Amino acid sequence: MYTTVNEDGILNNYPKEPKVYFAQYPAIWEQRKYVVQGLFAASLITSVVLVAFFAS
Repeated sequence: MYTTVNEDGILNNYPKEPKVYFAQYPAIWEQRKYVVQGLFAASLITSVVLVAFFAS
């Protein structure tokens, strides 16, 4: 850990920086999984909104 002291005597700790890497494009099976998750989330939100609408 790197530590410096400013002119008032206060310590300043710097965190360790993580190694930078590039993300990889998702595989076709991961893309399908994301589509299924999106459809499930959209249907859940739609059903909640419809229940709220009919209940009011």
